[in-house]
Amino acid sequence: MLAKLSTQIVILAGGLGTRISEETHLKPKPMVEIGGMPIIWHIMKIYSYYGFKRFVICCGYKGSVIKEFFVNYAMHAQSIRVYTRTNSLTVEHQCAEDWEVLLCDTGLDTGTGGRLLHVDKYIDSQHFMLTYGDGLANINIDDLITSHYTSNCLATVTAVRPPGRFGVLDLDKSLVTSFSEKPSGDGSWISGGFFVIDKSCLSLIDSYASSWEDKPLNTLASTGQLNAYCHTGFWQPMDTLRDKNRLEDLWNNGNAPWKAW
Repeated sequence: MLAKLSTQIVILAGGLGTRISEETHLKPKPMVEIGGMPIIWHIMKIYSYYGFKRFVICCGYKGSVIKEFFVNYAMHAQSIRVYTRTNSLTVEHQCAEDWEVLLCDTGLDTGTGGRLLHVDKYIDSQHFMLTYGDGLANINIDDLITSHYTSNCLATVTAVRPPGRFGVLDLDKSLVTSFSEKPSGDGSWISGGFFVIDKSCLSLIDSYASSWEDKPLNTLASTGQLNAYCHTGFWQPMDTLRDKNRLEDLWNNGNAPWKAW
């Protein structure tokens, strides 16, 4: 099983987020706030609740905004006392998060697979986890990991069934047999992110322009090496302003399903 204190969580946070341009003209999509904190923070809190505290963030578009947030994390997340005469400050309360966050520049127009190639040298264990920087779920990470190890597959993807049209997974029990990007039809199993991956899978990525969702996932599926962890609970991507407002309403009303902490 994964050693929680050493296993890294890779978060794809470099895309342009053009479908939510009302927010992303000023900041990258993972920094769009839900309840006063960036959605990437909510994602990290999910993993942290299960004991995972090492994060590798693949930055691209406006990556400096993500870097500033974590460099000045105490400013954003804690109460501080400022002494203007001496130009000094103290943090009033110890930070609740005990995280190691590696922020990597992975290029502006790089593919999702290419971003993984950029951080390959920083991934220091045989298995790591991967997810997108714009999706929340009440997923049980421990159950996800158990599913991965009992499958004996090289990779596991969390399969979800939202009402819209997204990339579809064809399943034979818990085995993914094909992966199709955004076909027509409703009610199909789709990729919800929250992957567990053997590092050897990175050899399937051809170039920095490559998409993780293209050749690598299709090759794993066609060779019987892509396991599906079927999550039937809450899952919501933040693709549009409507999605953002829905997540905000759930948080503000105290009904956020992903808040396990």
